[in-house]
Amino acid sequence: MSASATNADLKKAMAEGRFREDLYYRLAVVVIQLPALRDRDGDVRLLAQDFLHRFAAENGRDELAFDQDAIKALSRHDWPGNVRELENRIKRAVIMAEGKRVTAGDLEFNPGGTPVSGPTLKEAREAVEREMIRQVLREHRGKMSAAAAELGISRPTLYELMEKLGMPRTNREAEQ
Repeated sequence: MSASATNADLKKAMAEGRFREDLYYRLAVVVIQLPALRDRDGDVRLLAQDFLHRFAAENGRDELAFDQDAIKALSRHDWPGNVRELENRIKRAVIMAEGKRVTAGDLEFNPGGTPVSGPTLKEAREAVEREMIRQVLREHRGKMSAAAAELGISRPTLYELMEKLGMPRTNREAEQ
């Protein structure tokens, strides 16, 4: 058995010629329309508790529970990513929580319940990597082999990392 889901209005898309009618009827054997998570306030808490218990058990952290600020933040959020956003926030919070309580911060919410703005973990890691490479290259006056050795990586890996991070090579670096 297979399933498909969309938040697009396929009947409207068919009427506008943006979706094939034959494909719609192939997919639309049983159509279930659910309101967005933001319109189902009581469901947020129930789903959040279920996700917390599931992910806590998977990670050997059965003692985890939400603190009051986390519960308030969950109910205040609009959930533009719907259930998948809720699931991912809780999965990440279970991993990030340090004590026995999942906080609003663990869910990446500010104390008022708004999402934390700022870099993602990937962006923060890349910023640190970029700065470390710049610093080591300055210390070694652009000598790639010496910089790579200090960073504990090979010179080709350093080149690849710099390219991935969008770091240009200076003329001195390119000559090596």
